[in-house]
Amino acid sequence: MDTAERVDLVTRHTAEVVTEAELAERLEGGSPSAYIGYAPTGEMHIGHFTTMRKLADLQAAGVDVTVLIADLHAHLDDEKSPFDLLDSRSTYYRIAIEAMMDAAGADPTAVTFVRGTDFQLDAEYTLDLYRMAAETTLARTRRAASEVVRESDHPNLGGLLYPLMQSLDVRALEADIAYGGIDQRGIYMLSRELLPDYGWEAPICLFAPLLSGLSGGKMSASDAGSKVNLTDSPAAIEEKIQAAYCPAGEIEDNGVLEYLRYLVFPILSDRGDSFVVERPEEYGGDLVYEAYHPLEEDFVSGELHPADLKPAAATAISSVVDPVRERLTADPALLAEAYPEAHGEGGGDGD
Repeated sequence: MDTAERVDLVTRHTAEVVTEAELAERLEGGSPSAYIGYAPTGEMHIGHFTTMRKLADLQAAGVDVTVLIADLHAHLDDEKSPFDLLDSRSTYYRIAIEAMMDAAGADPTAVTFVRGTDFQLDAEYTLDLYRMAAETTLARTRRAASEVVRESDHPNLGGLLYPLMQSLDVRALEADIAYGGIDQRGIYMLSRELLPDYGWEAPICLFAPLLSGLSGGKMSASDAGSKVNLTDSPAAIEEKIQAAYCPAGEIEDNGVLEYLRYLVFPILSDRGDSFVVERPEEYGGDLVYEAYHPLEEDFVSGELHPADLKPAAATAISSVVDPVRERLTADPALLAEAYPEAHGEGGGDGD
């Protein structure tokens, strides 16, 4: 695989790359390293699959991948995870990530897993954090974190340390590439500004698109109907997709189409499978798609109606989630310990 092919593989299905020229140069020079961090807060959901797909691409392109379970970040962000649940939630996140990587065609055994507490309490890291805190304004820090850290009229100090620590993570993990959702852009642009002052090159930044919610607009962790959970049954997935915002011919904020574009079709392509929409002969018969864009064109033109698309989408999405759900529900204590209010004794089903 030449450099151009590696660049295409790394950059496909991304929202932005900063910068592609730097990425090409780094790939030309050998095997760079990349990291992605996940703060173990709420239960992981289908939106995380877009990042798992990219981990498969990075591995195929010869990039060394580190996954950070950012446990301290989870507590610093307005205490989204209570301190006494950080261990159990970190364990759950690792197992969920490994399961999603398997389902998305990546190799979890070839990834280095690290917890924030493994290195973020070291003396050198702590000293650099103090230095960075002394040299970065409150306004710049809040602006960088505005899309990630929960905002309030009276923010806790932890939320301001969050973006500085995330910048230092790039250096501590010796990552050439910082990978995350497009909501992380502000933080990683801050990293590009600050890290050269701390003896590290500005990281190449690779951003994943954020999926729209099934109810339209931004996916919300607090809105059960806006997302597919990893433990949702096939019936629950079908119900959510049938109720999803998917007006005929409209692409904007259409979570069903985005699930297909960024999750289903990349995985089907790797498997060599097609996406089949079953229709009665009186309505034109079945439609078979090998790629996403022809499907989108048919949807916009009216050839493909939401009533026909949704059942096929639900089946395909369920096939992706099935092995992950089986792995997570095989050990009921895993979820009960990490999320006792939802899955512990007397808790709900986590939806």
